[in-house]
Amino acid sequence: MFSLNLRTKPYGKTAFGIGLGITVTYLSLIVIIPLAALFLKSSSIGWEGFLKLLTDDRIVAALFLSFGAGAIAAFINLFLGFLFAWVLVRYEFPGKSLLDSIVDLPFTLPTAVAGIALTTIYSKNGMIGKLFDPYGIKIAYTPAGIVIALVFIGFPFVVRTVQPVLEEFPKELEESAYCLGANRWQIFTKIIFPELIPSLVTGTAMAFARGIGEYGSVVFISGNLPGKTEILPLLIVTKLEQYQYEEATGIAFIMLVISFGILLGINILQTISARRSG
Repeated sequence: MFSLNLRTKPYGKTAFGIGLGITVTYLSLIVIIPLAALFLKSSSIGWEGFLKLLTDDRIVAALFLSFGAGAIAAFINLFLGFLFAWVLVRYEFPGKSLLDSIVDLPFTLPTAVAGIALTTIYSKNGMIGKLFDPYGIKIAYTPAGIVIALVFIGFPFVVRTVQPVLEEFPKELEESAYCLGANRWQIFTKIIFPELIPSLVTGTAMAFARGIGEYGSVVFISGNLPGKTEILPLLIVTKLEQYQYEEATGIAFIMLVISFGILLGINILQTISARRSG
């Protein structure tokens, strides 16, 4: 009989070298070189320039607003995203496929369109805004409107990271725990939730990262009031329009360092929780 010799390795050093070269080249062109250019351009202002930026009232206000609103929106998405993922996986109901498709709408919808739509809905005369206006509650052109926009654009990240984990979770573990006398709350807290922690952390981190850098959907609903509703990405664009390139890149570099530090901390916590659950 004719037989094939399958002992040879399917991937050799040549394939590894080509794949590694393509990966490094792509990473350099897309990530490393642009970040290096940002660092070199921003370094021209010196330490005194960075200190001046960090003590500028307008920049500090925009910094706290961007990261504060991003953190609040990510925290809200943590709960809403988990709830949506749980409902989509654990229950069957009419319109489930349609609801599952709508979750991806913020991915496909242009951010400017999303910002205009949210502003129209939550403005003083909007469908939802007019319900709160008689009580003196304003949503559009306030930090609350910024949070709503960031919740909208970050929501799918949590759903799409948690949903596959729930779908692949073995039902036998729940059945075994139930047979051993565990109630529903104990099954959820002791068996299901620990397995979801890494995906919840990942989805929340992605929503937070997207939120702090968001521009299109926020610029309309924020009102862009300096010191009140002005976000960092808008401030960077303003500096660029005024030909203040050094200050713009300096703000961007500060934003990059803070974002990297926060995401690094989140990844460390995710690694620790994954090891404990494993």
